[in-house]
Amino acid sequence: MDKSLLQALQERRPQIRARWDTLLRIERVETPLANPDTLVFMFDRTLDAVLAALPKRPPEPLCSRPRCRCDCNPMRVYYFALEQALMETLIEIQAERPKLDATARVAAVTELCTAVRRIAQRELSVLDQICLQRPRRARGRAAAKSAEYEI
Repeated sequence: MDKSLLQALQERRPQIRARWDTLLRIERVETPLANPDTLVFMFDRTLDAVLAALPKRPPEPLCSRPRCRCDCNPMRVYYFALEQALMETLIEIQAERPKLDATARVAAVTELCTAVRRIAQRELSVLDQICLQRPRRARGRAAAKSAEYEI
């Protein structure tokens, strides 16, 4: 990503955070971990990680949006909202720079989405593994209870 675009994103952190917060609050909260009041404390750390990943990577093929196996991972909406807030801001910045060529625009969008999605995939996979553990434990407890009542 062009250093001036990255700098402009850094300068608009308050705008990105505000939009991200708004987008999170639009979503239906399905678990306490998905509550925006719970997630906002991670904004700066996550934004730091995404912006730090940008100047280090050449443009790569855009990876798909991360998924969890049960679609109830609270981090899913967190990262989708971040991606949208960053993309809106990047597009505004690009619109202010009419001399920026189309190749550079596409490369910046691709790099930004790829950075967000790679970080999101790592985070989602951690909670996904915990989620996958629950059904096994529940089945084990149910079998143990059934055995208790058998005569």
